[in-house]
Amino acid sequence: MDNIYLYMIIALAILAIADLVVGVSNDAVNFLNSAIGSKAISFKTIMIVASIGVAVGAVFSSGMMEVARKGIFNPGEFMFNEIMIIFMAVMITDILLLDFFNTIGMPTSTTVSIVFELLGAAVAMALIKIGHDGGTFIDVVNYINTSKASQIIFGIILSVVVAFSIGALVQWVTRLLLSYNFEKKANWVGALFGGFALTAITYFIFMKGLKGTSYASQPFDLLGGETMKDFLEHQVFYIIIISSIFWSLLSYIAISFLKANIYKLIIIVGTFALALAFAGNDLVNFIGVPIAAYNAFTEWTASGLAANNFPMDVLAEKVPTNNLLLFIAGMIMVLTLWFSTKAKNVVKTSLDLSSQSATKERFQPNFLSRGFVRVAIGMSQMSSYILPDTWQAKIEKQFEVPVIKISKDKVHELPAFDMVRAAVNLMVAAVLISLATSYKLPLSTTYVTFMVAMGTSLADRAWGAESAVYRVAGVINVIGGWFFTAFSAFLAAALVAYLLNLNLQVMFPLLLVAAFGLLLRNYIAHSKKSKEEKAEDSLTKAESSSVQGVIHESASNIASVVKRGNRIYTNAVKGLAKQDLALLKKNKKQVIKLSEEIDELRDHIFYFIKNLDESSVGASNFYINILGYLQDMTQSLEYISKVSHKHINNNHKKLKFNQIKELKQVDDKVEVLFNDIKDAFDSGSFEKIGAILSEKTEVYNLVKQKIQAQVSRTRTEESSPKNTTLYFGLLLETKDLLNATMNLLEEYHGAHDSSIKPAVITDEE
Repeated sequence: MDNIYLYMIIALAILAIADLVVGVSNDAVNFLNSAIGSKAISFKTIMIVASIGVAVGAVFSSGMMEVARKGIFNPGEFMFNEIMIIFMAVMITDILLLDFFNTIGMPTSTTVSIVFELLGAAVAMALIKIGHDGGTFIDVVNYINTSKASQIIFGIILSVVVAFSIGALVQWVTRLLLSYNFEKKANWVGALFGGFALTAITYFIFMKGLKGTSYASQPFDLLGGETMKDFLEHQVFYIIIISSIFWSLLSYIAISFLKANIYKLIIIVGTFALALAFAGNDLVNFIGVPIAAYNAFTEWTASGLAANNFPMDVLAEKVPTNNLLLFIAGMIMVLTLWFSTKAKNVVKTSLDLSSQSATKERFQPNFLSRGFVRVAIGMSQMSSYILPDTWQAKIEKQFEVPVIKISKDKVHELPAFDMVRAAVNLMVAAVLISLATSYKLPLSTTYVTFMVAMGTSLADRAWGAESAVYRVAGVINVIGGWFFTAFSAFLAAALVAYLLNLNLQVMFPLLLVAAFGLLLRNYIAHSKKSKEEKAEDSLTKAESSSVQGVIHESASNIASVVKRGNRIYTNAVKGLAKQDLALLKKNKKQVIKLSEEIDELRDHIFYFIKNLDESSVGASNFYINILGYLQDMTQSLEYISKVSHKHINNNHKKLKFNQIKELKQVDDKVEVLFNDIKDAFDSGSFEKIGAILSEKTEVYNLVKQKIQAQVSRTRTEESSPKNTTLYFGLLLETKDLLNATMNLLEEYHGAHDSSIKPAVITDEE
């Protein structure tokens, strides 16, 4: 039995490595989104700066390990065997919970997850002990640090409200003073902004990032016998004044004489600061529990007592963490930062919600988001009645976004927001976290950085009439996920602790295998999905300035839609023939994805037309018609896929042999037609379209014959109304699919002129 605890220590070490990977993947959004979103510096530079910050912060995190040992529960109330169950339950739950959020691309708080897991597992063990000893439920308070738990809950609400409000206010005032033409302002304006921002960020580095070092708690004669930590807390006013003057002068010299971009410097320093603080303070969330378990194990083995007779008072004592372990953990975090694809998904969610330009909205509006937007519009209208017209005009001028000539280079992407907003994001997050640290308020770095970014987005008018309901819905979803984190972490850890307590020798390996099995399954599913997305023939937006240019440029889109449409139609017939529900379900998802891509092309029509000159307006009519026919094709495919899935999913009668045979004949004919179309568009041989159009009558006649055959069957032998409805629906929708396809071909056939060279706008133009 004693060997089980050695195996648990080994398992906790492996879980710690895995937890580092999934934890960093989620928390990377805290310090990467501002730099990546602004595109102020290259991605490689961002990663190097963040990596240095993470590595330095990890080595400085020794003093932060105490929360896992005694911050949530009273260790002296538990025996060694109970503590090991608590720690194992926490790590299994944490790794699965964080991986779940990474997979769906949602940022959550690793601090809140670990705290509520410790709380849930400790409560479960306390209740088991109380039940065994014949105590009452109220005795739980003797085992749990209830004041800490209530502080964390208060911190969640405080983080959300304060960070969003302060972020919005500071961004609004900053934009009012600097406008979008901030680079044309006088040098002293940039110097003052740089002085204030760098003061906030550097104070944050000392206050939050370095407080975990052993030096922070040692008295220095230079500081009047005070520790560095106390000095930073007691001399805030003088430190800020002196730092502001120093950084402002340095910023002015850099701007005036070195021609440096002070906003880029702020973003670089801010990214380093948040990365350092993240590693210095959040590393405990990933390795604090295994280190505490190892300390408990070494003390227990030295005691010679039985595991259920050795109290854990030793965990209440302060024990320094091995610096080599911290360095190894830091290196794992750095490697994860560079190679984790899930980290990129989480960052993308934050950037999409704060982007100044139009993006693909991934969240659907709900009644809450609509309500918030209506309230905001009402408040905006009220302010317009209060403020004088001259003031309103001046404010509008400062918030006027300059028109940027978008390059025709398809790989070019505008930044999600400008450098001023990125600097404000980093500065405000640094100030709020520093204040919370000095007043010992439990604010989550994830909540602060995310909500500051959302507040600055609102103030910067990134949430316009076109996107507000989607963006607000996204923020509500993320906030809801945070509360779900706390709730699910508590319950899941309590359940795992209960199961481990039932039979440790059986449940420990069983739950461990299940946890790694789920991790492996998620990894394989994520990799498969990523490969499918890359391999899929995704549609591209037209950017030519003439009809002939659009014809040649959109040929690949037609080939892609026809190829994917052919596969969808064939799979629908095959799924019905074999009653393959899994194939039909997958088919349904594929046609929805194709439909969404065509909707994106339709959304791009505005920008396409805006970029045309007067002589090229005919291209817009052609492009609009083409998109209309593509949409008609996908609607038919969507109907065919949906009714096929519904029929099999509801366990209706299988189609008769003759019906399947006739559908296969139609499918074969459609496949030949679609392959010919694909080949013509792939090769750019638009002259072949005329020959393909001549096949129109033959295909139509075949479908009509099958409809007539079904009418005859229905009158004489058909006994299933569901089968009849499905069969007629499939054939009639096939006719609509063929109609849309032929209309598309006729549009190309009538517009294509091989004697005219396609005109496109080059980058130089």
